[in-house]
Amino acid sequence: MSAVRAPSAVATRPLWWGFAPYAVLSLVHVVALAVGSDDVAAPTKLTLMPALALAVLWGGRGGAWGAPYTLLLLAIAFSWLGDGAGAFFPFAGDPLPLMLLFFGLAHLCYICLFWKHLAVRPLPGWAAVYAVWWLALLLVLWPSLGGLSIAVAVYGLVLGGTAALAARCHTLVVWGGAFFLASDTVLAFRIFPPDAMPGWTSPLVMLTYTLGPGLIAAGAIVTLRRRAVVV
Repeated sequence: MSAVRAPSAVATRPLWWGFAPYAVLSLVHVVALAVGSDDVAAPTKLTLMPALALAVLWGGRGGAWGAPYTLLLLAIAFSWLGDGAGAFFPFAGDPLPLMLLFFGLAHLCYICLFWKHLAVRPLPGWAAVYAVWWLALLLVLWPSLGGLSIAVAVYGLVLGGTAALAARCHTLVVWGGAFFLASDTVLAFRIFPPDAMPGWTSPLVMLTYTLGPGLIAAGAIVTLRRRAVVV
């Protein structure tokens, strides 16, 4: 039988305070994209994942720091490298392969996190929709992928795996995985083929993207806090 401990400072500390800077920067970035202010959109994009990492550090400070928080921060760090691939590696030419690499690594961290540390239920049957999504996406985009066909197929597999395994977790994580997948789906149709999506989908990509890892991080912290008061 499990014993319930008295709530600690970690379990009772307001979670959302730590997420306020991330929420504000996300809003500024999305609005800047919507109004075409590249001078604001470009630098704020690179502040998003560091702000989310600070939110995780705030939410988890004072508690036991182990594999779950490490995997979560690694996923955020790889996402940051993916966000800034063009700025961080200008010598690489086309940043898209590096973006796929770094975000692929981020999703592998999320998959491990969900599978080993955050699951609260069996995999629901409806998660099979993500397999259908992967097949449909490849079917539609394959003629436009060119030399990135295999890379996009592998990335789509880990992206769909993240969303599917998120379905085993806290509701916030479920929605985070879905928003992350929605963001990359819209982005894929903006890139392959070019000009397939209207201009307003650029802020839509970032709106859904900021919701994705933000909700995943919040759901992870909530889950780990709850487990911290149960022995």
